[in-house]
Amino acid sequence: MLHFAHYGSAMEIKQLEVFLAVMSAGSITAAARLLDRSQSQVTRLIQELESSVGFALFDRNGPRITPTSRAVAFHSDAERFLTGIGQLKERARNILSEEPAPIEIAAIPAFASGLVPLALAEMPADLLPRNVHLRSISAEAAVQSALARTADFCVASLPVEHPGLDVHGLFQAPCVAAVAADDPLAGKDIISVRDLADRCLITMANPFRLRRRVNQALQAADVRPSRVVDTNAALNALQLASTGFGVSIVEPATAYGLQLKNVEIRPLDVDIPFLWGIFSAASKPLSEGVLELIQLIIRMSAARIPGFVAHDPGHIERVADATFGAGANAQEQ
Repeated sequence: MLHFAHYGSAMEIKQLEVFLAVMSAGSITAAARLLDRSQSQVTRLIQELESSVGFALFDRNGPRITPTSRAVAFHSDAERFLTGIGQLKERARNILSEEPAPIEIAAIPAFASGLVPLALAEMPADLLPRNVHLRSISAEAAVQSALARTADFCVASLPVEHPGLDVHGLFQAPCVAAVAADDPLAGKDIISVRDLADRCLITMANPFRLRRRVNQALQAADVRPSRVVDTNAALNALQLASTGFGVSIVEPATAYGLQLKNVEIRPLDVDIPFLWGIFSAASKPLSEGVLELIQLIIRMSAARIPGFVAHDPGHIERVADATFGAGANAQEQ
């Protein structure tokens, strides 16, 4: 993780704002329109930021600009920093007006798109502040947000190992298959891995997590799909399955947290475990509303996900090692 102190004291927030605008808009001209600044002002602030960080942020070819590899690496930290500044300003306004602080949630897409919104909808009105921020990001970024305290808590897939985290829950459930409603496999109560022979398989891309365990199940059954399509989000896999394009193997949070048309969810005849947890920065005081939301997410998960198992939060390393193997450290969606 980058620390802005490393770049010198000359860096200013307005320079970072301009940088993010250019990255988002794709050009100096479009960024100038977004910020209501002149193109010359935007160009000057970018040049000042480049001078401050010590490396080029954009390659220039006439009016066209392309982010450098260093700009791409710098982008997520700049975005996280400015998000934190914005949250700090909002918190100051809340203190001044004596309003409850916003709830800040960082969650992997599997939960941000389904179960967290369902839990939010069940929140008591007196515990729900005026502002709630829900970010759908990778497990690694979600954990970093919790550690940096730009999120009150995060929902992330395992493995997650960091001494600076409090564990509010550690859970497991089996992955499932998804097929179009008119697919012949939709008529089965349980889909076998052998049913995937000569079918198009749609699954996750990360080779160290779910994809690895799917591959192991296929190898154990000596099954070879006709085609494999992978993606970084289970929602994409479900959408593809709904078209009849193939059979999807996905984690259960998205499968049971969302209600998609023309998709049937079925258990598999092999256990491909999906593990996740809810984490916050160690010793960070959490409001009554945040604690209630965490419990609602847990209750919603237990009610909607078949095969839901809650593990002892104190055994996170033991559970992760048993499932992924010692030393596993990759992050997935």
